[in-house]
Amino acid sequence: MSTSSTPRPARTRRRGAELESALLQAAWDELAEAGYAGFTMESVAARAQTGIAVLYRRWANKDELALAAFEHYRSTHPIEVPDSGSLRTDLIGLMEGMGRQRSGLFSGAFGAAFSGLLKSTGLTVSEFRDRILGPNRAENLRTVYQRAHDRGEIDLNRLSDTILDMPVDLVRHDIFMSPQPVSRARIEAIVDEMLLPLVLPTGEGTARS
Repeated sequence: MSTSSTPRPARTRRRGAELESALLQAAWDELAEAGYAGFTMESVAARAQTGIAVLYRRWANKDELALAAFEHYRSTHPIEVPDSGSLRTDLIGLMEGMGRQRSGLFSGAFGAAFSGLLKSTGLTVSEFRDRILGPNRAENLRTVYQRAHDRGEIDLNRLSDTILDMPVDLVRHDIFMSPQPVSRARIEAIVDEMLLPLVLPTGEGTARS
């Protein structure tokens, strides 16, 4: 006697970059849902529907997996660099993008840090920040400034790094204080009232567009 049954769909076997991306996304989702205190290699493996050995072949412990998840989030949420032809417009657009990306990173990252990730890994606050934000986090801002310099809006030769870094430093401070995207009104105030008067040629005031 023969019996018929509905065949089970073949399970898709993930490999290489596809598998690693899925694992890191599962790790990020687990951090967001359970927090660092509840974050374990076992819980990530269960969420990713894979064996725990798959994780240990890539990351030695949950600390390295958590840091990799933050780095993966950053790389999969790139910040677009505007090119409108106006320094003011480009700065506002760039800082809005930074605020959205970093609010996601910082809300998860600093919750994790204060829950023990810094102590567990031995990273300093500065080293932890660099792992989360990446070594080239100022590159986009420098691109905006260089384009403005090439257009003749500003003269980079007379501006210090302290002045040029100020917008990002202020946005980062705001995100530290509240893990919400920085409002456009706040960004416009930083650009119009604090940065542009310092970087535009004397007497030109703020250039609104």
